[in-house]
Amino acid sequence: MLSQQIRTKKKKLLEELGENRLPYLTPADADFHQLWKTKYSKLIFRKSDTVPEELHQMVQESFLALREHNCFFQDLVRIKGKDFLTPVSRILIGNPGCTYKYLNTRLFTVPWPAESYDIKYCSPQIHDACKALMRLNDYLHIETVKALQGQNLFENKEIIDPTVIDRKQSFATSLTEQESVSKDQSSVCESKDDRSLKNRTSYNLTLLNYMDPLQMLYLKQEPYFGMGNMAVSWHHDENLVERSAVAVYSYSCEDSSVQESNEQELKGRDPAVWHMGLKVAWDIETPGLAVPLHQGDIYLMLDDLNMTHQHCVLAGLSPRFSSTHRVADSSRGTLEYILGLCELALQNLQTDSDSMALSLKSLEAAVVKQVEEIHNEVEFEWLRQFWFQGKRYLKCTDWWLKPMAKLEEFWRKLEIMTSLVLSEVRKEQQIEEQRNETISCFLLLLKERQKLRKEWTARCQSDAAESLPEDQRPECHPFWTDDDECNMPLPYDLEEVIAYLQNLVQWIE
Repeated sequence: MLSQQIRTKKKKLLEELGENRLPYLTPADADFHQLWKTKYSKLIFRKSDTVPEELHQMVQESFLALREHNCFFQDLVRIKGKDFLTPVSRILIGNPGCTYKYLNTRLFTVPWPAESYDIKYCSPQIHDACKALMRLNDYLHIETVKALQGQNLFENKEIIDPTVIDRKQSFATSLTEQESVSKDQSSVCESKDDRSLKNRTSYNLTLLNYMDPLQMLYLKQEPYFGMGNMAVSWHHDENLVERSAVAVYSYSCEDSSVQESNEQELKGRDPAVWHMGLKVAWDIETPGLAVPLHQGDIYLMLDDLNMTHQHCVLAGLSPRFSSTHRVADSSRGTLEYILGLCELALQNLQTDSDSMALSLKSLEAAVVKQVEEIHNEVEFEWLRQFWFQGKRYLKCTDWWLKPMAKLEEFWRKLEIMTSLVLSEVRKEQQIEEQRNETISCFLLLLKERQKLRKEWTARCQSDAAESLPEDQRPECHPFWTDDDECNMPLPYDLEEVIAYLQNLVQWIE
């Protein structure tokens, strides 16, 4: 629904523009800084020379190590019912068990080396890369808090996450000014504002991006301002904590073969240099900004900027990495969350102590609906999303294999629970009104399951999917046929089950 609204707004804006292009400013324009100050003040920019050199070295080495180990992947995303490979290659790194969803694709974090987690990496270089990015994450958290305080968006000074300071950091000199403030925090009761700010600045993951523009056959042209080649189209970042900040570290592999143009000779932005584009969302009055990005620059999008504005990434000529740190909304996107839902659903399953036969505690429509919704969420938001990305995560770590096996074990029990509901509604002993209500809600959820299974099966066989390297190719999992010896209580194809229930509803009526 939201994507349809966005498409409608985009179409209307392009119709209003016709053949015209909106104005935008670069640093070469006299009014650039005044426009930034008045219309884009929540975009904060830090030049590379303000960042500790040791941190630069660690982070840039981590990018190159991950590329060397083939850890960047083009995502197969879904737009308007079709699958597309992203021009940018990505990898998600962050808190163990976290995920991030964009364009109907759920990415699973390669966990950075968090305390109390046993994480086995495929190589020492991948371990070191993840550790370096966790250090960058800590640094950006502190910089974001300082920036918010500098804009007086929050008055309380004691809001640095103490877990950040607790981690020993080799670039400690850059944190000295914050350390005394943070150490005192443990003796102060957190206010509501403290918790809110910590929630909005404690980045729990980073989405790493890599693209070499010269290897791309085609890049979209920026449609509103005529800014040139886009690596990433105009968008708001999705699935983040409301009003949370986004922090980005940019590293373009600049060398002598890629020379910047003489800005005096150019109209608009230099096409040889990477830029971040920013505009007020769906506004044709305010000029846009094109901010050049050089090796090691950092920018922060504070408070509600990601909601009120849209940003894009404009390609230069050199390869570029970026590390985009976010506070992903973890209300529905963590391993802890989905395992908790499974435990909740299985509370309706009981085992007879004598016969060991399984049965359901309740057939109330509300209970059946809740369990079957959880069933669908486990299958389509977790199992199929994970295996749709093939074996890509095994290039970095096998950490997710055990949790996914646990989820599949729960899912198999949920399949049994679905078969038990089917067995019970076939019986006529139930009160007719309750039976009708149960069948109706049950039927709707089975229809949704059937539709989604067909969709995921087709996605795994699409041309885009087939074009991927074998180790990245989508797997349609779980999948089984009637001939398989997998002891599944119900068929993969639910058409006959759905037809039976529809006939049953008509017969009852």
